[in-house]
Amino acid sequence: MRAYLMLLYFDLFLARKDFGGLYSKVRLCPLASHQGRGPVTEAICAAVDTACIWYWKEVLCLQRSAASACLLRRYGIPAQMVIGIQKIPFRAHAWVEVEGRIVNDKPYMRELYVVLDHC
Repeated sequence: MRAYLMLLYFDLFLARKDFGGLYSKVRLCPLASHQGRGPVTEAICAAVDTACIWYWKEVLCLQRSAASACLLRRYGIPAQMVIGIQKIPFRAHAWVEVEGRIVNDKPYMRELYVVLDHC
């Protein structure tokens, strides 16, 4: 349920075309002081993926990654949302990394996209 609500929360920023607001919310999302135990990262990413299936409209990678990064941080996982681009053909994409490891997408995203920023 938290994953679904987080998708809804970030969808509001996208509906207003407020990329700056979304970016700030992710960047300023606090990291919980307690460290997650066990396979928390995989469980949270799976919960977000499941919420995407039940979401009432298509979930964009930016929305999904913002929700994943903030949920992971709430559970003490030092997640970063990464934004990358591909020049030809032009494409942009977002994913989440924990300690340099891609956790919510395919592991070869860095080979396809040039990283613009981490937040």
